[in-house]
Amino acid sequence: MDMSVFDLFKIGIGPSSSHTVGPMVAARRFLNDYRAEAGSLDDVTGVEAHLYGSLALTGVGHATDKAVILGLMGETPQEVDPDGVEDKLAEAELDGELRLLGTKAVPFTQRENLVWHKQSTLPEHPNGMRFVLHLADGSLVERIYYSIGGGFITAAGEAQAAKEAAPAANVPFPFNTMGELLEQGRRHELSIPAMLRANECARISNEELDAGLDRIWHVMRDCIAHGLVTEGQLPGGLNVKRRAAKLWRQEQEGKLTANQLPHDAVNQVSLYAMAVNEENAAGGRVVTAPTNGAAGIIPAVLRYYAEDCRPSDPQRGIRDFLLTSAAIGMLCKKNASISGAEIGCQGEVGVACAMAAAGLVAALGGSNGKIENAAEIGIEHHLGMTCDPIGGLVQIPCIERNGMGAIKAITAASLALKGDGTHFVSLDDVIETMRQTGADMQAKYKETSLGGLAIHVVTVNHAAC
Repeated sequence: MDMSVFDLFKIGIGPSSSHTVGPMVAARRFLNDYRAEAGSLDDVTGVEAHLYGSLALTGVGHATDKAVILGLMGETPQEVDPDGVEDKLAEAELDGELRLLGTKAVPFTQRENLVWHKQSTLPEHPNGMRFVLHLADGSLVERIYYSIGGGFITAAGEAQAAKEAAPAANVPFPFNTMGELLEQGRRHELSIPAMLRANECARISNEELDAGLDRIWHVMRDCIAHGLVTEGQLPGGLNVKRRAAKLWRQEQEGKLTANQLPHDAVNQVSLYAMAVNEENAAGGRVVTAPTNGAAGIIPAVLRYYAEDCRPSDPQRGIRDFLLTSAAIGMLCKKNASISGAEIGCQGEVGVACAMAAAGLVAALGGSNGKIENAAEIGIEHHLGMTCDPIGGLVQIPCIERNGMGAIKAITAASLALKGDGTHFVSLDDVIETMRQTGADMQAKYKETSLGGLAIHVVTVNHAAC
């Protein structure tokens, strides 16, 4: 499998990996690809961006319009300043022009140059984009890209070409299924995190790997911390109030009212996850894990491990957690999907729950069999979960789903650790079930806001989204 831990965990901004991060990357790549071929952008006189399917239907709520414009400006998800986004966009709209990749100025307004195709989809994925360049000689350059979940993008035809080429990954422990990974572990008497570490070190040094893993955890940790002290109202028109900070303050003060249950370390995890996803909904800095819509689950369970499980070597445990989580995410992405627009929220919150459960078991020294069992439990109890965001916003039910998913991950890890590693349903079986369930799911339940909660709750901005 030619995928890295850093493919699954990307540092970026909210509110969506497939609708914000992916389109920003695609827009920038489009211009970079053309500039590489033409030598410059000097002959460009205009640009258009066309959004299709789920990107068009929920794009306003998911900030796809903003992401595309930022990408055309040359911004990247990992480097863009979240606090400066609105001013940058407002200035461009006021001027009526964009500086493509920060250099070439062309006329641009959202009304004229950003086109929403809500009734159409492109053939390879529900999240399709078509970019058009107008050149000085009157000709056009058009290219199509797809945002396929978790911030991954492909150009038209690229995914199929990659499948047909499909070279074996040049790593010591290649795997395409959990069965193959378990067999590698038995043959070489190695744990899953040890094998993932060896695979990563075929690409980069051990020191670079650890620095990258530590950076991911630091961003996750900082996101939780910021979310636990930030109050106010989330943007988008639903007038959703942040709750994590208030609930966390009550928790720290030890104040319980008659209608509140006592909280313990496990229950606090839900607040960690909600804090992250409130940050995500506000367009803050998050780590895609494996998506933005499910970004709170892994950080929440990681903090629970680091602070409440009393590890003897927390740094090593955190690194093993992330490596093992990545292995589960790789399998889900390769053999099913992590795109809500393709497979529903089972591929986002369900996969993140499985990743966190497996990571926790690995960090606590569980066997490979127990790691698989925890991941299988995590997905199994999210099968069929739809993606039906109200108003096209990554807020309701997304934020609470992360809180619940984090608790489920700890429960799954606990059940697996108490067993002997044997279980009836394999992870490969449940991933294939998830894939088939997603294929059978009606499109209106897959990140279109045309079904489920999205149409049963009246919102002021539903028609616009």
